Amino acid sequence: MSFRSHWLTAALPLAFAFPGAAAAAGMDCGQARTPTEKTICADPGLYALDAELGTAYGKLRAAQPQQADALRQTQRGWLKQRDLCRADAACLRARYEARVGALQGQLARAQGYQPDETDRLALADLRQAVDAARPNDPAFALEKALETLSVKAGTTAFSNVRDKDSDDVAHFPAARPDGVTDDEWRALLASGLEIEAEGGNVGYTLMDLDGDGRRDLVIDAYVGGTGLFSDVSAWRRDGARFVPSDVGDANGDAGSSLYTINGRGANQEGTWIRLRDRVYVAYRVGAYGQDRVYLMRPLHRIGDVPTLTVRYRYGMSVPKQQKHENGTTRTLDDTLHAALTRALTGIDTSQVREAYSGEEPLCPIPDGVSRDDRDSYYSFGAGHYSYEIVGDMAVYVGQRCYIGRVVDWFGSYGKDGLAAQLWIRDPGPDGKEETFNLTGTRNVIKTDMSIGPVAGDNG
Repeated sequence: MSFRSHWLTAALPLAFAFPGAAAAAGMDCGQARTPTEKTICADPGLYALDAELGTAYGKLRAAQPQQADALRQTQRGWLKQRDLCRADAACLRARYEARVGALQGQLARAQGYQPDETDRLALADLRQAVDAARPNDPAFALEKALETLSVKAGTTAFSNVRDKDSDDVAHFPAARPDGVTDDEWRALLASGLEIEAEGGNVGYTLMDLDGDGRRDLVIDAYVGGTGLFSDVSAWRRDGARFVPSDVGDANGDAGSSLYTINGRGANQEGTWIRLRDRVYVAYRVGAYGQDRVYLMRPLHRIGDVPTLTVRYRYGMSVPKQQKHENGTTRTLDDTLHAALTRALTGIDTSQVREAYSGEEPLCPIPDGVSRDDRDSYYSFGAGHYSYEIVGDMAVYVGQRCYIGRVVDWFGSYGKDGLAAQLWIRDPGPDGKEETFNLTGTRNVIKTDMSIGPVAGDNG
């Protein structure tokens, strides 16, 4: 039988077994035979990933013994896919990183808090609140419901500060902020709040998260990076100080980090609400056609989460008066406006999709176009993480065919409606592009409840 990594010795029949010390460190490279095994043993990074995978696999198997057979079969399948990489280190690294991430996600879910009957009733209450708001405000029913349920009383918020006339990194306040009691201030100072954040941009909110009569601490730290991320965590009041809730307690509760906000390339928000005498953070992850709202209990490790999905239908149109960011306005002529409207009504705007990849070109390819240039007639082009593609289409203005694309920003919706645009591009050599703003109105058409992991955070 072919060699297998140490972490399957307890789950799969092998030709041999490893000593305990070798198994804890990683695969026994003295037994490596195949190109894949030899490549892993020759690469310290791959060897470390193999050991990391083994640790995650063992913990997950211990956490879910009733699912050991299914886990073993899944792992067999992954091993077959891994071995197809043979000696390709990049391929192996990608396979390992994906599998480690998947196992760690399953482990976090298995070890996390499981919703009880009160949580399920709270989810039903949230759904009822949204449905009650639909008749009067079908576009903002979710926002109205969350505002009604939001925790307003008993909270105090403050932020890191910068010294006057200084560009230095912001730091924790030197003086007690308004609304913070003397007792809370002493606890804050005793807690060693050295939070890593770009520019020191950190916000703090005091509120009672567990109903014990003493306020806990919510920290919002700006991490930055390509996605302009912020990380929101919860700290428990523990005697004379605040501690990250992932320190754990006698009940095994853990998990200070609650959620992240991607400020570039996502539509996300956290709202603190009260339901059934419990405080939850309603973590909303938006996308075209739906909002998913996860009810998370702070001071608990996140596992399965009560989830409300709010689904929308849109009405899309092309305003004849196009307002530009520089303050100017363009009035579309009748021919162009009719062409754009016709193209918009000709696509399915009920859901997002990938870039068009059909076998037929969207615009006819003229004679003489080189093979290298033909692709520009099939699609508007590759997408980007910062927006969603609603659809690609042909846009005929008179006899001229343009490649069109409707995009939106993950269902971002405000007083002006859906943030969406229609782009058109000349597929010919000049490749001229134009952008047109769209007006999109939405109505809530359905709400669904479920229990499951937090997924698809657009981050």
